[in-house]
Amino acid sequence: MLRSLLFCIALFCSTINIQAQKYELGKVTVAELEEKIHPVDSSAPAAILFKKGKTVFTYNEKVGFSAVHTYEFKIKIYKKEGLKWADQKVHYYVGYQNLREDMLEFSNAVTYNLENGKVEKTKLESQGQFKKKINEYWNEKTITLPNVKVGSVIEYKYVLKSENIGEFPDFDFQFDIPVDYFEYKTEFPEFYIYKTILTGKNKIENDAKLGNGNQSFDNEYGQTRKLSYKQINAFYSGKNIPALLEEPYVDNLENYRGSIKHELERIRMPEQPVKDFTITWEGVATTIFKDENFGKELSKRDFLLEDVKKLLGNVESLEERTNIIFKFVQNKMNWNEINSCFSKKGVEKAYKEQTGNVAEINFILLNMLKLAGVDANPVLVSTIENGVPVYPTRTGFNYLIACAEIDGKQILLDASKKYTSPNILPLNVLNWKGRLIKSDGNSKEIDLVPSKASKEISNMVATINPNGKIDGKIRIQRTDYDAYRFRVQNGAKNQQDYIEKLEQQLGDLKISDYSVSNKITNLSDPILETFAFETNNFVESIGGKLFINPLLFYAKTKNPFVQEKRQMEIYFGYPNQEKILVNLEMPEGYDVESLPKPAKYVFQDNSIIVMMNIMKDGNKIQFSFSKDINSSTFAAEDYDSLKMLFQKMIVSLDQKIILKKI
Repeated sequence: MLRSLLFCIALFCSTINIQAQKYELGKVTVAELEEKIHPVDSSAPAAILFKKGKTVFTYNEKVGFSAVHTYEFKIKIYKKEGLKWADQKVHYYVGYQNLREDMLEFSNAVTYNLENGKVEKTKLESQGQFKKKINEYWNEKTITLPNVKVGSVIEYKYVLKSENIGEFPDFDFQFDIPVDYFEYKTEFPEFYIYKTILTGKNKIENDAKLGNGNQSFDNEYGQTRKLSYKQINAFYSGKNIPALLEEPYVDNLENYRGSIKHELERIRMPEQPVKDFTITWEGVATTIFKDENFGKELSKRDFLLEDVKKLLGNVESLEERTNIIFKFVQNKMNWNEINSCFSKKGVEKAYKEQTGNVAEINFILLNMLKLAGVDANPVLVSTIENGVPVYPTRTGFNYLIACAEIDGKQILLDASKKYTSPNILPLNVLNWKGRLIKSDGNSKEIDLVPSKASKEISNMVATINPNGKIDGKIRIQRTDYDAYRFRVQNGAKNQQDYIEKLEQQLGDLKISDYSVSNKITNLSDPILETFAFETNNFVESIGGKLFINPLLFYAKTKNPFVQEKRQMEIYFGYPNQEKILVNLEMPEGYDVESLPKPAKYVFQDNSIIVMMNIMKDGNKIQFSFSKDINSSTFAAEDYDSLKMLFQKMIVSLDQKIILKKI
């Protein structure tokens, strides 16, 4: 299934001349201040009355071109929950190696209130501005607008100056409150060609045309010079953008946010060769390998040679060599919690210190695999929280894994995390597709979402006593990503703490004889949990009859899908099969009065299959339930049908076994 992001790219309205209404700071009306609710979305706690942006270039002889990004906001507060918009935070980059750090300045920050029928304005004083260092790469500036209350209108402006002309801040025009109007202007010198990517489902208008640009600057002798050139002037605008709200089963909200993104695609300076950056995937691969923090680090192998020899001995199988090297790197190296496609301190230093970022650890893995004769290449990935790179892009990736190709079979590897195994990656890496790249410029798409379903299979044997007490044993097997998820959540937990929490989650059971295997070892094998239990909480006695839900503490009583409308895809993460087998022994002196009806529900070409069956065999009742989700993602347009299927499942599973005395 194609991700909705592909067909949700907002469409350009080609060559439309837009006469934009004037939206200016400092012009607040009594009517705006008197407005009690948003005219379109009455639930909105606040609304952005307008957001304006502009990106232009400046020039000086020493630095060359720099970018200046200017943003203006006007926001109306309707409810108490909207008061958080009085605090505005903006991050800016300071971690460049060859450029000066970005500069950010707030201005025109004013709060407007209606006092005795008149508009009263309160300006932000300097004590309302704060600056702090986030890390070695990012700083943050914050403003807190004064005297903000329900009914206020607030305005502010900020300017970001940056020598980084290769990657611009995204111009977001959709937030968790409505946007009444936005506009964004860009003026790009003809020397720089940018790729424009629009995300979200909102229709926007745009106009682009060729114009004239010029820059005045002082040369090294203090003489004023003028640089003239052609430039591409673009204008984007939109109205009535709805709020983008959290929904259950969403991979990353940012994938669906209305936004305008720019990435440098080509530089064509006069009398110089044209530089291509991201026109094709081959261009992406070639550009990245030329980066000394990428290609150079993937050629440093000599310092690993002795360790590879010691590890492999007489091992001939390439797959076994791969597994041995993977486990060695995974155990030796420790992730410093930094995601990157590039080395920061170099693989030699990272190896010596036994710690590094994602790229450094997986570069070490790749270099050792190559020394072992394994065909292995890097795969660029954008994690779920980073979004989906739809078009050829270099900056859209923030993560790197390895791919070993043995006998025509691909094995995906990430040694930076402690619970991964061959072809089992961190959950936030399962983000549609990655890009395998080679040093010769060749590249290809790699499916990151597994086609094989992970399984969670539970077998329960229990005895029902006449007084309603249930004694039983359960065996749970988890494979692949279900096993990985369990390891991540519980691998470091104290077992007794885990058991106590499990007892609460399952309805105040009393658990005994607990055991678990392969929790933190044998990571390619299934996890197996077994325990005995007893409980008085799952049998209801009414009029001498016993009422029992056949799934006991696994009963499913709530539909996860309760919204009336759905904006975003439904994301389950990976294909999954859940299977529960229950064998209940009836109490002596009781027999079946009625059993739940078997059921089967199928969704769209078997992408989801739900089955339940029940039968009586002597004094035992056997119940089986299975839910196969064979696709990781479903379109928003399927939401109503999916919601209905889950509701039918809930109703069927709510049927009770009824036992009567004989």
